[in-house]
Amino acid sequence: MGTLLLPTSVLAGDLTQYEAKYDVLRKGETHGKAVRELKKAADGNYVITYHSEIEWMIFSDSRKETSKFTYHDQKISPLSYTMERSGTGPDKEYSLKFDAAQKQVQSSESKYPLKLDWSDDFQDSLSYQVQVREELKQGKTQLSYPLIDKKGNLRNYDFEVIGTEMISLPVGNVEAIKVKRLYDNDKRQALAWFAPEMDYMLVRMWKGEKGVEQFEVQLNSFTVTTPVAVTNEVSNEAP
Repeated sequence: MGTLLLPTSVLAGDLTQYEAKYDVLRKGETHGKAVRELKKAADGNYVITYHSEIEWMIFSDSRKETSKFTYHDQKISPLSYTMERSGTGPDKEYSLKFDAAQKQVQSSESKYPLKLDWSDDFQDSLSYQVQVREELKQGKTQLSYPLIDKKGNLRNYDFEVIGTEMISLPVGNVEAIKVKRLYDNDKRQALAWFAPEMDYMLVRMWKGEKGVEQFEVQLNSFTVTTPVAVTNEVSNEAP
C-alpha cells in the first residue's frame, strides 16, 4: 500500500479526503468489492459515498449510499442522504434531507416532515461512521448516536471500544482499535476495526447473527486524495 501521507489540511481543521477499497468476504471467500470515498465539495461541505457490488450463488446486490454533511469542531452534521439498491429482489431508493434551520427531517417515504423531536446530534447511515472516527481521535470509548435510518425511523446506535489488536489485512499488518456495536439482545453481532496510523480509517468490519458470520469487509487499498502539501509521513507497509 506504500506510505500514508497526512496532509496539512488535517492540522488546519479539514477532513482528510481519501479513497478506500475493500474486499467483501463470506467464510473466507471474496464475493464482492466496495469503495468508500470522501471529498470536499465546492461549497465547503463534505460528501462521503459507499458503493458495493456483491455476488453470492444466485444472489446479487449493488448499492450506492451518499451523505452530504457539514464539519465543524470535529462534529458531523448531515445535510442529505441517498441510497440506491438493485439486484436480486426489488430495487430500492431512499432519500433524507436534514433541515437544521426548520428543525425537520424530510424523507422520500413521506409527504411531510418526519414526526421527530429535532436533535443537533442526528446522523444518517453514513455520516455516523465519520463521527465515530472523530470521537475515536478524541479518545472516547463509549459512543452513541441518534440515527435516522434508510426508512426514516429513529434508532439509537451505541458502541464501545473493547481494545486494540494487530490484524492481518490485504494491505499488511495493521494495529487497530476494536469497536463493538451494542444491541438490545445477543442475536446480532457487529465489530469494526479502525487504524490510527491511517487517520482512524475503517479497515475491517465483521457482522454475524447468532454466532454465525454474515459477511466480513477488509481494506485492500487506501489513498489520500487531498491535493495539499505533505507535512507528515506514516508508514503502513507490512513488516
